[in-house]
Amino acid sequence: MDLAALAIFRAVVRENGVTRAAAKLNRVQSNVTTRIKQLEAQLGIDLFVRDGRRLVLTPAGETLLPYAERLLALADEARHALKAGHPSGRLRLGTMESVAATRLPTVLARYHQHWPDVTLELETGTTGRLLDRVREFEVDAALIGTPLDGPPAAPLFDYAPIYREELVILTPRGHGPIQRPADVALSTLVTFERGCTYRSYIEKWYLQHDARPLRVLELGSYHAIVACVAAGAGVAVAPRSVLALQRNFDEVGVHPLGDFGIVDTLLVWRRGHLSPALDALRGALLEHGRADARHATHAAEPTADPTADTAPRDAKDAKDAGLQTV
Repeated sequence: MDLAALAIFRAVVRENGVTRAAAKLNRVQSNVTTRIKQLEAQLGIDLFVRDGRRLVLTPAGETLLPYAERLLALADEARHALKAGHPSGRLRLGTMESVAATRLPTVLARYHQHWPDVTLELETGTTGRLLDRVREFEVDAALIGTPLDGPPAAPLFDYAPIYREELVILTPRGHGPIQRPADVALSTLVTFERGCTYRSYIEKWYLQHDARPLRVLELGSYHAIVACVAAGAGVAVAPRSVLALQRNFDEVGVHPLGDFGIVDTLLVWRRGHLSPALDALRGALLEHGRADARHATHAAEPTADPTADTAPRDAKDAKDAGLQTV
């Protein structure tokens, strides 16, 4: 098996067919088909069967796929290792939407200035989806919220705590104080889809008090979530750091969750797959996280002006630059 054939095989699986795989790889369709047939002939077994107009993996193809992912990842790692530790090549980073909007604009700009030979690809998703992407070698690392049951399993993943977030409950403006779910006047929880760590925390908060929201409205961005809350459609949970980016922030009430709402953001990667590019990014994120923690500590000191804007610096920088969540 050669790596090019395995890369073509993986692309056909990921793109759900030869046509899109050929476009993704910048090859003609006949070349992709020929290489798949050659790989099947070499292995002596079919990797795909045709179901109407779709190609479906055979059991043998299902078995080969994780090996192909691992072999291709190891090849990338070897190429990086042979470049004397100089960060270069492609780095695929997954991240939660909140982190992409509030934390990453500054740190990624600085990273690109220091390491221009790295091509950085960014995608957003829920913690659950991002962990799956790391597990399947589809991203090199991801910034996730710490799951309720703790950091991801050690045999498969490595991780480093980067940021500390404070989760708050958002309500329409004028809502009374909230200490427990019984204090929540609206029955709808506005949130991201399942797999979102912050959703799991607020659902646990309800369950700890033997309660649950009557309805859940799933949306795909904090802009939409905050707009729905401001309109009186329900309540939501969000990191305090995202609020500075919301145009209608002054139309919602903010209610802290106390210690229960303190959640660490982790950088997670596959154990044994820390390339020079990823190691440099980890260092940049750790430095940025320490600076953010120092700023938060200073803002919380009793001598600080209680009316001062204590939103994270990156959130304010992003807002001033016109950046929005992605």
